[in-house]
Amino acid sequence: MHTTFRRRTLALATLAAALLVGNAALAQDKNTVKVGVSVGSAEQVFEVVRKVAAKDGLNIQVVVFNDYQLPNAALASGDLDANAFQHQPFLDNQNKARGFDIVPVGLTITAPLGFYSRKIKTIDQLPEGASVGIQNDPSNGNRALLLLQSAGLITLKPEAAKNNTATPLDVVSNPKKLKLVPLDAAQLPRSLDDLTIAAINNDYAEKAGLSLNKDAVIKEAAKSPYANLIAVRRADKDKPWARRLVAAYQSPEVKSFIETQFKGSLVPAF
Repeated sequence: MHTTFRRRTLALATLAAALLVGNAALAQDKNTVKVGVSVGSAEQVFEVVRKVAAKDGLNIQVVVFNDYQLPNAALASGDLDANAFQHQPFLDNQNKARGFDIVPVGLTITAPLGFYSRKIKTIDQLPEGASVGIQNDPSNGNRALLLLQSAGLITLKPEAAKNNTATPLDVVSNPKKLKLVPLDAAQLPRSLDDLTIAAINNDYAEKAGLSLNKDAVIKEAAKSPYANLIAVRRADKDKPWARRLVAAYQSPEVKSFIETQFKGSLVPAF
């Protein structure tokens, strides 16, 4: 009798403890999160993400940035809960250079990089001595140089290309004597009138009315190692709201929207 009573008491105590743990986890979760994105296509995608997340009781507040240098600083300082604008090489560089402790929690899209021009229609028309705009941040600048190399326009030091650390100083062959002009990523579309060609990230290209499929004279393959991601502070990587955010983004509804709306200029990476 006493043994049975003790067993029941222990079982009830165990159940109560489990309920307390579950309730504590729910209490620590958020139902509203601020997510930083870059201007352009990400805003359209997150309108769909927001609707999907709302079905799960998660309210997403989207904060739009015009400068790639700002969203990680805002996340690190606590002004954002997450951001979704960058690829892993960019995040790695920012963590190292600025002392952030930001980690990825899920993949979003691949946005193939393109070179655009207002002066030539095809890359075969690129003249000797042409001015070529590339991004001045290390990860995207390296990406642009690798794309120029893949088009046969320059040759990079093998070690720099292998390690994704290429800069203009790593160019060992430049048959057309191209003039490489590093500029802030956001400035490149506005500099097209002064440059022969320029590497422009997808969100800035879209804002400038440029289409990767119609206007790019060189473009990355659709499957690229530069998949974008959702990032959070390390302390939040296992939080339930972070998993819910990723699940909303990686939903069939969002995948279908990306494939239908952007027709290859953005590619789901999940």
